[in-house]
Amino acid sequence: MEITGLIVAAGRGTRAGSGLPKQYRPLCGEPVLRHTIRALLADRAVKAVQVVIHADDRELYSQTVAPLADPRLQAPVMGGDSRSSSVSNGLAACSGDVVLIHDGARPLLPVDALARLIAQMAQSDAAFLAVPVNDALWRVEGGLAVSEQPRDGLWRGQTPQAFRLDVIRAAHAECHAPMADDVAVARAAGIEVVAVVGTEKNLKITRPEDFALAEKLMEQNMDIRTGNGFDVHKFGPGDHVTLNGVVIPHDQGLVGHSDADVGMHAITDAIFGALAEGDIGQWFPPSEMEWKGAASDIFLLKAMERSRARGFTVTHLDCTLVCEHPKIGPHAARMRERLAAITGLELDRVSVKATTSEKLGFTGRGEGIAALATATLVKS
Repeated sequence: MEITGLIVAAGRGTRAGSGLPKQYRPLCGEPVLRHTIRALLADRAVKAVQVVIHADDRELYSQTVAPLADPRLQAPVMGGDSRSSSVSNGLAACSGDVVLIHDGARPLLPVDALARLIAQMAQSDAAFLAVPVNDALWRVEGGLAVSEQPRDGLWRGQTPQAFRLDVIRAAHAECHAPMADDVAVARAAGIEVVAVVGTEKNLKITRPEDFALAEKLMEQNMDIRTGNGFDVHKFGPGDHVTLNGVVIPHDQGLVGHSDADVGMHAITDAIFGALAEGDIGQWFPPSEMEWKGAASDIFLLKAMERSRARGFTVTHLDCTLVCEHPKIGPHAARMRERLAAITGLELDRVSVKATTSEKLGFTGRGEGIAALATATLVKS
């Protein structure tokens, strides 16, 4: 099942007050739309993200997505003169089996809610996130309560709203009347739509006060992650080793497809591990000649890029090198400086240590070097 996320962000958002369109206003220091895009990119099942924007917002959009650097993010599509026409324009640019149509002003979509929706699409043509109405409902006229309304069976619709791509394309082609959302378009075409339990956290920013509420929700949902990495390289012919980006003269080299920087490989894997995005071998397969002899800072920079794209900040790195020779102590300070320069971290957030294995095992016999690393990532 190939899934595309379609984010509709062409509106003007006038109810949110004057100034920039709401999707480009700052939320916890970043544009709302950047948070929204990250929310879809957070699930690796989403193979592409297509954004529909207003023709006047090209520069704003470029600035918004510049830090994301995710190949799944497609070139934007221009919106139409209504939400329905904007969705139709976006659908025309989508590919795959399933499309997730999402509001550009819903930046707090939780990963677990998105996963529930995607799981439902394995057995349905259409589904959407929604929450049951729990509050009393009253019809009000002239500022006065007139009559209580039954709430049984009433749900508040959210996005994403998920559809088989061919099914919703056909439904939009047949629809010529204004509709509240894409579930309404689907129902008008006779399509059954399954309600999947969403969450109150999946707030749509509509009015000025919603920005403050969204920031509070983000603060409450701070995401702190720890990843571990481990790597080993054996000794072979050579006159130096490269450890954490520092070249150290030695009577042997380390054997590997790239430059065999065992320390930087472990750190890179620790970051990928914290993101739950596989390992260095999946991102840079040793079967590909492109990476033959490559400097390992390429791999570490990619892991840092993925952290930023997911909205995380790497706050601390710790690497332990295990070997009898060469001696690491005289070079540890330079390794810390090199790692800090690559990652952009302050020096006091980068640790490099060394130990021996008391002449036990392959490191004790001088057959190679092992490295262990821990990375801490924070997302707020």
